[in-house]
Amino acid sequence: MPDSWRIGVNVSYEEFTIEGRNAVLEAFRSGKTIDRLFILDGCKDGPVQSIVREARKHDTIINFVPKERLNAMSSTGKHQGVIAQAAAYDYSEMEDIFALARKKGEAPFVILLDNIEDPHNLGAIIRTANQCGAHGVIIPKRRAAGLTATVAKASAGAINYTPVVKVTNLVQTMEELKERGLWFVCADMDGEVMYRQNLTGPIGLVIGNEGEGVGRLVKENCDYVAKIPMMGDIDSLNASVAMGVLAYEIVRQRLGIK
Repeated sequence: MPDSWRIGVNVSYEEFTIEGRNAVLEAFRSGKTIDRLFILDGCKDGPVQSIVREARKHDTIINFVPKERLNAMSSTGKHQGVIAQAAAYDYSEMEDIFALARKKGEAPFVILLDNIEDPHNLGAIIRTANQCGAHGVIIPKRRAAGLTATVAKASAGAINYTPVVKVTNLVQTMEELKERGLWFVCADMDGEVMYRQNLTGPIGLVIGNEGEGVGRLVKENCDYVAKIPMMGDIDSLNASVAMGVLAYEIVRQRLGIK
């Protein structure tokens, strides 16, 4: 867990893109968290294979892309067929979320994100999660924005205080958290209006993207499905807005406000 979260120190954010074979290999070996690795498609020489082995050892997502894609991503022009996107901020562990809940003397309140790929949405969600008293945010490893500089900036500093945990399998994580007493509600238009549901106790709020919503398997593993009343002419809200609406209904019920 990052020291800056524990002591509330603001950090300055920069774009953490690492280019070049030696630089990327050393980043892996030093323990730097690499969210994604981009390799020149068809390149199979020794140094590149060493990087691929390190990436697989750390379960990093690997994308094999054409040279034009790497050239467009590169800021130095010297990528040598390898570009890594490193996390701008360290991920937390699941236990950090429970430790924060215990410290506050509260039932765990967790936000789980399914297929939120827009970094601005993720940053806004972390910001709202902090303000509504959620003890952490959980994101999947694939089909999700990582903790980039854009996310950090969009969080307006909340990333310093709200643990963000990255997991390999969201459904498996939900099953493990159920064993620790949490139950889950997801946002979906097929559900019951949120005001009619009991959203108290140890809870995980699951939010999908505005295009596809929550995935089928994730939805099936939720205990309840909550619908936000819609009065307009379109049928969805921005993911961060939907999260905020539901999160503050949870806050209202936790505070016992009628």
